[in-house]
Amino acid sequence: MTDTRAEENRRQVLLWRLLARVFDTDEQPALEAASVAVVDALGLPPALLDPSVSVDTLVQRFPELAGEFRDLMVPGDDESPRDRARTAALASKLLLNLFATGTGDVSATKLAAWQQDAGWFEQALGCEPGELRAQPGRNELGGLLAGLEGDLVKRMRLREVLADPALSRQLTPSMSLIEQLLRDKDNLSGVALANAKALIRRYVDEVAQVLRTQVQKTSAGTIDRSVPPKRVFRNLDIQRTIWKNLPNWNAEDERLYVDRLFYKHTAKRTVPARMIVVVDQSGSMVDAMVNCTILASIFAGLPKVDVHLIAYDHRALDLTPWVHDPFEVLLRTQLGGGTNGMVAMALARPKIMDPRNTAVVWISDFYDNREVQTEFESLHRSGVKLIPVGSVSSSGHQSVDSWFKQKLKDLGTPVISGHIRKLVFELKNFLN
Repeated sequence: MTDTRAEENRRQVLLWRLLARVFDTDEQPALEAASVAVVDALGLPPALLDPSVSVDTLVQRFPELAGEFRDLMVPGDDESPRDRARTAALASKLLLNLFATGTGDVSATKLAAWQQDAGWFEQALGCEPGELRAQPGRNELGGLLAGLEGDLVKRMRLREVLADPALSRQLTPSMSLIEQLLRDKDNLSGVALANAKALIRRYVDEVAQVLRTQVQKTSAGTIDRSVPPKRVFRNLDIQRTIWKNLPNWNAEDERLYVDRLFYKHTAKRTVPARMIVVVDQSGSMVDAMVNCTILASIFAGLPKVDVHLIAYDHRALDLTPWVHDPFEVLLRTQLGGGTNGMVAMALARPKIMDPRNTAVVWISDFYDNREVQTEFESLHRSGVKLIPVGSVSSSGHQSVDSWFKQKLKDLGTPVISGHIRKLVFELKNFLN
């Protein structure tokens, strides 16, 4: 009982210190002294209490702590109870380094250190480093981390960092950083512009690799049973052949005599599928712009899929010539400006040759000209597969105009929201 009380007292001291340091940068001498005594009693290094020391540096100095940080905040089982005070000490380090980001300018070194600490925090929750930040729309914690990272990126002296190759190499590509680069690209030149392009290219390649694993090669068309199956061994239907010839089973010599072979139909109707991706490039749509242009390029690489890409704000731009290279697409976008979907519809309409074999993927927050809803209804009646996709910002907060959301739901084409996997699923259904 005494040990349990002592453990709880130590834990309370550490938690009170954590709250004090998060909400007030000034040290509380009594809490600091008590925390030093607690950490010493737990056999942990004093550097654990120093907010200027990153978790990564701490683990380098004391490698035995690496295993303790991993899965630290994952619920344990009753068979291996944890020391609650020790857990509080380690968790306090992670939380303090994560949330006490201060104010003022942020250097590339500080951002890189925060990103490493965020990676240790994600590992403490049982995730891979970067996993939560890469999917801010899936849960509130991922959105919170992405928001903190975005704030740090905004406070960076980004142009100065990009002009220095050594500093720019320390930057870790993230959605927040890409957003800043896209907004500022017209103000960059020379070495800074080259470094910005290299970072965008790295991020595009990383996201493309993740999305490519979700988009398995899918061939368009369905089995055409009007075409007789080709009588070759690779088309032989073994199960059906055995089943149909079972009456020929000879029990005496225990042999199945086959007098007829059955083959599988493999011929497919090969009408090309046309996919028209329309992306709102206003400032609130950065995540969708990046992810969906990459996704469009991946689907454009599939056989018998004809992909077109249109970006718009108060003007519309046909980016189809560059649809295979999302890097070039992003460099041609101009984030910001008004929103008028009618100008995008004017470019999309002439591309619809065969409505029942066409999908229009419309990515927007739908704070738009309401006349475009009449166009959506017309497309739907013509047989076009309309796939509206809502916006998800860098912070993970989704915002879709409620009027459009209800109208599209009534039309039977509800707005897809959440993770990009939902859109992949819808597009693959269209192609099958």
